Amino acid sequence: MADDVVQRAHWGNLEGQNWAGLARLSTEEAEGELSSGESLEGGSRPRFMTGRDIKSTEEQERDGRHFVESRGGRYVYTYMEPDTSAWKRRRVRLPDGSIGYRVVRPVYEGALEDLKQGKAPNGERVDGLIVYDIDRLTRDPRHLEDAIETVEHYHRPIIDITGTLDLLTDNGRAMARVVVAMANKQSADTARRVRRNHKSRRDRGIPVGGTRPFGWHEDKRTLNPTEAQLIRDAAKRIILGAEWHAIVADWNREGVTTSKGNPWTWIGLRDMMRNPRLCGYRSHVVIEFDPESGREIRHMTIAHDHEGNPINGQWTPILEVSEWEAIQEIIGNGPMRGGGRNSRVYLSTGTLRCGKEDCGAPLRAMKAPPSRGKPEGYFYYVCPAKTTGKGCGGVKVPGPETDELIGKLVIAKYEQEATHREAIKAPQEWLKEAELKIVREDIDDLKKARRERKISAERYYSDLAGYEAEEQQLKRERNAWQRQLLAEQGEPVDMTKEWHKTGVTLAERRSYVERTLTAVIVLPVGSGRRVPLRDRLVPVWAER
Repeated sequence: MADDVVQRAHWGNLEGQNWAGLARLSTEEAEGELSSGESLEGGSRPRFMTGRDIKSTEEQERDGRHFVESRGGRYVYTYMEPDTSAWKRRRVRLPDGSIGYRVVRPVYEGALEDLKQGKAPNGERVDGLIVYDIDRLTRDPRHLEDAIETVEHYHRPIIDITGTLDLLTDNGRAMARVVVAMANKQSADTARRVRRNHKSRRDRGIPVGGTRPFGWHEDKRTLNPTEAQLIRDAAKRIILGAEWHAIVADWNREGVTTSKGNPWTWIGLRDMMRNPRLCGYRSHVVIEFDPESGREIRHMTIAHDHEGNPINGQWTPILEVSEWEAIQEIIGNGPMRGGGRNSRVYLSTGTLRCGKEDCGAPLRAMKAPPSRGKPEGYFYYVCPAKTTGKGCGGVKVPGPETDELIGKLVIAKYEQEATHREAIKAPQEWLKEAELKIVREDIDDLKKARRERKISAERYYSDLAGYEAEEQQLKRERNAWQRQLLAEQGEPVDMTKEWHKTGVTLAERRSYVERTLTAVIVLPVGSGRRVPLRDRLVPVWAER
């Protein structure tokens, strides 16, 4: 019976059979074109059994349904693969724990598995799979062999409507392997031309396609005056000690949106401030593989020319290089204190810690019972009971009064830093500029010596690691100096005003608390003793 299904499909007789369709569309369909629409190589792009006349997955589904029903079959399900490449390989962790490179198509693999089992996701029996043409099926030889296995050993036909795919005969399978190999080469050639074109555009500082960056007009070159000024003001506020939440909240209150029209988040603001484009440098994305998570990590870095100098972009910068570098010093490489978003509804939750010996548990908020004579909504911060396994239950402080004291601690800390900043002035010139220049010259000399094979690879990498560590340390010191120098040019954050301004949110206040305090230890009191609340709170200041 199974062999009969394959034979009848070969004859074009689908009566009594249930068929599913696979509709794939990939962004790589236009990879050979520039953003302006011109051809990469100055000529037309080759067409090789690719089905590029198909414009959408909906069209593929419609044509597949018509093909099956016109030959007496039932069309029962569609496997949709929008924005899915049948060629690009990704680094993945294999079942045995090793690392490999595979074309990742879970929908395709699921379709073949369903076909082997003879059952579609909607519960319908499925006897065969139809695609528009062989290019819609795959461009990867490994995936083609999976399809051939499904036809040859599970007796489930896979056909197309254009006649370019024949997996039902030995000759057809041999030709399919040739066609897929040629399509695979075409994709590789296109990818190579695209990479070369992108590198050429990058080296010349030409803006790339995509959504316009915030701060510039649609041409990605000329400034949007209103947005550019917002970025400058935000940069100064960050350098002077303002929090990300405060800037984001102000922008959202004023109706400022991203270039895509979405509300701002602190992550969006952080990523924008990390972009070297702000100070005029061309950037590019570097992809690294995280062996622990098995995922690719993308981050943006400055593009350099063949001499190691930063490439300037063909657009008007918004910030000075020194301003941008000072912001990078503030952002750092890890997560930022006071930058996160949480759902806590009490100011000091997560900051207060039990001060009893051998406890140290975080205190949690607990509403006061109405019978205690407290106003509605009154609460306490308490250490969880021993029965919960999360605390000792031996510390309790009034909530509103504790929050008020926490606020005073934050305000006092900012005022102290502002006074310290005024007392200590940064020199107008960084005293180690010549030292940094010498280190960079040593790195250049080392690279030249290695290119000329005057030193061994072991010696090169050993010396390079030391020089780069010294360079990074000097850069951190220079960025800290730049931050201090720029901070002296403006007024420090008036935390009293920020804390009590109209419309300030709990998230904003929490961000200032998290940035200022690592924790606040709440000391216990003996039975019957009365100790002022301020004497029970021991702040642990965050390093800034």
